Amino acid sequence: MDINVEKIKVMRISRHPSPGEITRDQTQLQNVEYFSCLGSLITNDATCTREITSVIAMAKASFNKKKTLFTSKRDYNSRKQ
Repeated sequence: MDINVEKIKVMRISRHPSPGEITRDQTQLQNVEYFSCLGSLITNDATCTREITSVIAMAKASFNKKKTLFTSKRDYNSRKQ
């Protein structure tokens, strides 16, 4: 099996994260601090604060798209009798 070294990223999960030096064919693999997996943000310090802020930002963006729905004034007395 061939592994594309340019696409592989490495992350060490720990309370006190430090970059791990992993090499393949004399090429050091890229270290990352976080990545997205199945809609969740996984960070190297095992906290969820980055994921919480991203979910809040997505919810805020969705709410702002529908803001006129909540802020427009409706006249409920204009029904046909």
